[in-house]
Amino acid sequence: MAQRTVRTVLVLLFDDVQSLDVTGPVEVFAGAEQHAPGTYRIRTASLDGAPVRTSSGLTVVPDHALADAPPPDTLVVPGGQGTRSPDPRLTDWLRGNGPGVRRLVSVCTGAILLARAGLLDGRRVTTHWAYSARLARDHPAVDVDPDPIYIRDGNVATSAGVTSGIDLALALVEEDLGRDAALTVARHLVVFLRRPGNQAQFSAQLAAQTARREPLREIQQWITEQPGADLSVESLAARARLSPRHFARAFQAETGTTPGRYVDRVRLEHARRLLEDSGDGVEEVSRASGYGTPEAMRRAFVKTLGTPPAEYRRRFRPAAQPH
Repeated sequence: MAQRTVRTVLVLLFDDVQSLDVTGPVEVFAGAEQHAPGTYRIRTASLDGAPVRTSSGLTVVPDHALADAPPPDTLVVPGGQGTRSPDPRLTDWLRGNGPGVRRLVSVCTGAILLARAGLLDGRRVTTHWAYSARLARDHPAVDVDPDPIYIRDGNVATSAGVTSGIDLALALVEEDLGRDAALTVARHLVVFLRRPGNQAQFSAQLAAQTARREPLREIQQWITEQPGADLSVESLAARARLSPRHFARAFQAETGTTPGRYVDRVRLEHARRLLEDSGDGVEEVSRASGYGTPEAMRRAFVKTLGTPPAEYRRRFRPAAQPH
């Protein structure tokens, strides 16, 4: 029997770290280790080996000081309030040790620490939506995409806020050990192994602001409930009892997005749910989601997600469970 490769996962700790950014990935890798013993060695380290206090008030005792930590295969850099004014020694350690790591991983604003250390220049990355603009402004050499829940660019993997660190860790376990191992861990943690990295951080309803005026709020709800209906600006304006021009301007002013973009997001989200959760054929899904034809839905999927509907279903629909 071939001997397994033991991968050391090192998680950085610092004061005011976000506790779930730490414990989420740790639980995933620990679950994988239980599934396949001898696969992962999980260690935590702070600058001087001293306990750290998380932003929620928990105290975490690290295994090592950074200087004494074992060389990692996978380095996980969590986020939290402590990334706003980090100890310069932490940045220096990352700058000196990050390039030699096989996989660099950040959760939430951990990407800010990696960027400060110059490890994200020329990379496409993501972070928590609330800090994307700051990351892009402070580090113009970094290509920041605020939408996906995680992004892989070479050996660098960055994720959005808190729970997306679990999604990314599951993807890394699947890369290392295969889909069955990742599914086992996901089931144990009672999470879905189906959120692709390019899934948006927000649903369509959350991505847009809620309109202040009741007629526009009702239109938002109508779009969500009836993605297969006629959702042209003219039709929606008539429903809101406004002229098309007035409706389009008011909708964008109050929601931060155009009616067309909002409808596109709702339809894509609806189609994805049907592909993941139902056995409906692609033609049925395209009609129910308002695309009209499978080809129109295919174009939308390829443009936004980089994959056609059939491939999306194959990759992200949960496997049928035996009774």
